[in-house]
Amino acid sequence: MRYEISRYEVEKLDAYASILPGFAFKSERFTDNLADIPLVKGENVHQGYIDWLEAKRWPLHEYDAFSRYHLVSGDIVLAMDRPWVTAGLKWSYIKPHDPKSLLVQRVARIRAKGKLDQHYLRHVISSNYFANYLQPIVTGVTVPHISGKQIGDFRIPIPDLGTQRKIAAILTAYDDLIETNKRRIILLEKMAEEIYREWFVRMRFPGYQSTKLVKGVPEGWHFDLSSKFFGHAKGKSYSAHEISDEEGTCFFITLKSFNRRGGYRKEGLKYYSGYHRNEQCVEAGDVVMAVTDMTQDRAVIGEVARIPYLPGKMTVISLDVIKLIPKTISKTFLYAYMRHSGFSSFIKEFANGANVLHLKPDLVGKQRLLFPSEHLQQRFSDLAGPLYQESDNLEEAITLLNKTRDLLLPRLISGKLSVANLDIQFPPSMCKGDEEAERKALNSTSESGQVHRL
Repeated sequence: MRYEISRYEVEKLDAYASILPGFAFKSERFTDNLADIPLVKGENVHQGYIDWLEAKRWPLHEYDAFSRYHLVSGDIVLAMDRPWVTAGLKWSYIKPHDPKSLLVQRVARIRAKGKLDQHYLRHVISSNYFANYLQPIVTGVTVPHISGKQIGDFRIPIPDLGTQRKIAAILTAYDDLIETNKRRIILLEKMAEEIYREWFVRMRFPGYQSTKLVKGVPEGWHFDLSSKFFGHAKGKSYSAHEISDEEGTCFFITLKSFNRRGGYRKEGLKYYSGYHRNEQCVEAGDVVMAVTDMTQDRAVIGEVARIPYLPGKMTVISLDVIKLIPKTISKTFLYAYMRHSGFSSFIKEFANGANVLHLKPDLVGKQRLLFPSEHLQQRFSDLAGPLYQESDNLEEAITLLNKTRDLLLPRLISGKLSVANLDIQFPPSMCKGDEEAERKALNSTSESGQVHRL
């Protein structure tokens, strides 16, 4: 969608929003202390979310000294260096449950003022309408970037404030449901993890009080080579031209499909259009492990992910990934064991390489592992399996909600779908409260240029 076809008046964004680049915090003073304040940098701003786990931090006792760079709920953040990557625009916004944070240089904070609603602004920034404006004007060869002025020159449709809020209410209702489903997924996975840890880490499994120990091991448990319990299949080698972010013949699982610290990352899914063998394919519920990583990162090597339901295509794994094939254990138990037993942290120490770390798949099968009895494994799978399945169902619902919202968004912003005569109930997240007041107060501070310096 282009702004020229909007039925509403269009104006430059900088007349209706404050655009503030972050502060040049000294990298030598960054910390990894979880008690300190996370920094919002370009590297942890992604497509609609911020990776707080990987955020660098700033000493907590200095937070108040940088009040101009405080971020509050609703604030929009946009990467100014490499703002557009193959996965999409690097933008997000601060959610009510996000931690206190500080804005770093080369990231812009966009905050509505006057006759522009913050929720409406967020949806415009998330649209192709804004992305299509931005892509052609990104400059720079080594590090593509945009300036605050270029952001401010964006011409935004400005319906009256009531119409803005109605548009935002419709779209925000989808976003709120998506966020609710994401939190439910986290809770479901935490429940499965807690059952595993209670039974097999703290060793308070059902019947533990009456279970005999044989040489320090519960009777009926098995200690043997991991190859006795599961095997593996290697992934497909590929050429760069065979994979893309666009629709292809097959879904393709690469290192980007793994979250740091394990688990599947749907934003990392690629497409593949080349030859493959059946043993290089995976299906819903299969367990895969990353066996390659960059040496300076070590974020995903040895970590596992569980393949969700991916409709309509075959799913192939890359050479950087192996599929774990259960022999005497269930997929559900195998996944929980690999995620929560500490095996991934142990096995990654066997990886080696100069510039790229490699983990030989055969080494995975040569480790001696302790597994509980088949009866206990089955009892665990009976409890955890439905939790993982419900998590998959919620992921499918999120995909559908995203598609529906993205279809509505351009029609609402362009004015093609009128909201003038709609009686809309605003979702709770749009109700004004302390966060709105804080944003206005911080706006005043930002525009006056006042900030305490250390």
